[in-house]
Amino acid sequence: MPVKIAVLKETRPHERRVALVPAVADKLIKLGAQVCMQSGAGEAVKLADAAFKNVVIESDPVALVGDADIVLAVQPPEAALIGAMKPGAILISFIYAHKEPALTKLLRDRGITCFAMELVPRITRAQAMDALSSQAALAGYYAALLGATHLARILPMMTTAVGSIRPARTLVMGLGVAGLQALATARRLGAMTEGYDVRPETKEQAESLGAKFVDTGVDARGAGGYARELTQEEKDKIAGVITRHIQNADIIITTAAIPGRPAPKLISKAQVEGMKAGSVIVDLAAEGGGNCEYTQPGETVQVGQVTIVGPLNVPSMLGEHASELYAKNQFNLIELFLKEGAVALDWSDEVVANTVLTHAGEIRNEAARKAIESA
Repeated sequence: MPVKIAVLKETRPHERRVALVPAVADKLIKLGAQVCMQSGAGEAVKLADAAFKNVVIESDPVALVGDADIVLAVQPPEAALIGAMKPGAILISFIYAHKEPALTKLLRDRGITCFAMELVPRITRAQAMDALSSQAALAGYYAALLGATHLARILPMMTTAVGSIRPARTLVMGLGVAGLQALATARRLGAMTEGYDVRPETKEQAESLGAKFVDTGVDARGAGGYARELTQEEKDKIAGVITRHIQNADIIITTAAIPGRPAPKLISKAQVEGMKAGSVIVDLAAEGGGNCEYTQPGETVQVGQVTIVGPLNVPSMLGEHASELYAKNQFNLIELFLKEGAVALDWSDEVVANTVLTHAGEIRNEAARKAIESA
């Protein structure tokens, strides 16, 4: 019998993405899989069931996953659906085990092999599977648009019959994938751009996008391509340099996040209160509590004359392309172990070994295991 791949409809708030698009469905079928999908899974991105050719549509999600060999989703499925999966089945989705300890334990206890998309190693070979990066690029792009639409000014310089309008200043804090894309987008829209990151190696990347780099003299490079947590002395040193740039900016976009921990605070209340009237902060770290002390996750708030936008699940706001990229990321991962119509997990493959969260009744990811055991 062919390997059955089941695709779930997303049910969590703010989620518009789907884990499968028609072009990727065709590729999975060519790998020898039978592809089944929950009815209406693509509705949020205007993909009707009829758009999925040669895909079996099932209305009951419990029946859908009951005999599936591989289950695909964006967000973690509900506990009832995990409970309905057969032992030994594979789940591929975002999980974030530190936020979902009960669900992670259930995956372990049910004997589910779970590949958590946030665990894909950030190595060259795994770039085509790196869903965090593909989704972050879209978030950075959209953050620049959010800033522009909340600003009561234009971004580019404009010369009119009654004089010239100066270009807006955009400061991006945190120059990972999202931050660099935000810089590039703001630059394309005509803004003057500055980039700041505690990792000095990002200077060259910012300058390659036409931005000035704000150098504070603090090096906070950490493991895995992320910044490490700063000491209080380092925070004070940075604040002394960065405050002037914050208070000159028209738009600030913040993107700094540390996996498994609250988002670091980059902008204090005092710094916000010193910003010029009409300026805007777009806080892409809102889901982790925000990089700004005034951020309210999921809300747009006014602090004096400053607007602070704390959007949630920004990639989902661009659901069509976010789904397309995510589906391709998942396909490239599946291609590692779905060979000639059969599942063959190679634990010597570092991508497979490092992406797995649970397998054979164990939590295989050490960080997740420690977080859940300590909880």
